[in-house]
Amino acid sequence: MLIALMGVIGFALSVPAAWAGEGHDHGEAPVATGGPALPRFTAVSDLFELVGVVNGKQITLYLDRFADGSPVKDAKLELELGGVKVPVESHAEGEFEATLTQELAPGVVAVAVTVMAGEESDLLAGKLDLHVEAAAAEVHRHDWKEYLTWIIAGLAGLALLMALGRRVRASRKTVIGGAA
Repeated sequence: MLIALMGVIGFALSVPAAWAGEGHDHGEAPVATGGPALPRFTAVSDLFELVGVVNGKQITLYLDRFADGSPVKDAKLELELGGVKVPVESHAEGEFEATLTQELAPGVVAVAVTVMAGEESDLLAGKLDLHVEAAAAEVHRHDWKEYLTWIIAGLAGLALLMALGRRVRASRKTVIGGAA
C-alpha cells in the first residue's frame, strides 16, 4: 500500500505543466493596471447626463444628451460643490474642466450643475462620495508562520496516510504455505 501511495505521489509531482500547442496560445497575458480608480459622480435629468471625475484639484466633466449619448454642443456649465461655486471651462465638445482652490475633504459632497445649451437649460444634482482608501491600500502578506502551518499540516496528513496504510497491510497478512 505504501509503495502504491508513493507511486501516486511521485507521478503527480512528475507530470509537467500543460503547454498550449501551436495556434492554441492566446499570446502574452495583458498587463493589469494597478491603483485605485479616481472618484467620480453622476447627475442625470430627462435632457442631459453628466459624469465628473475628480483628480486632486482637477475635475473633468463630460456632458451628453440623455436620449442618444451624443456630446452637447456649445453648452455652458455652472458647478457647485457643497454650496461653493467652482468656475468651469469648456475644453472640447461635451468636455469641461474645473479647478478647485483646494482638494475636497473626505465625506459626501452635494453636487449641483446648471446646464445651458441654446434654448435648453436644466439643473442636475448628484453626490460625490470621497472616502479614505486606507483599507484598500493594505496588502495581504504571507509570513513564515503561515507557511510553517501549511507544512506541518501536510506532514501530519502524510503521516496519517502512512499509518493507515500500515494498519491495512497488517490486517491483510497472508499466510504463506499452509497445513496439508
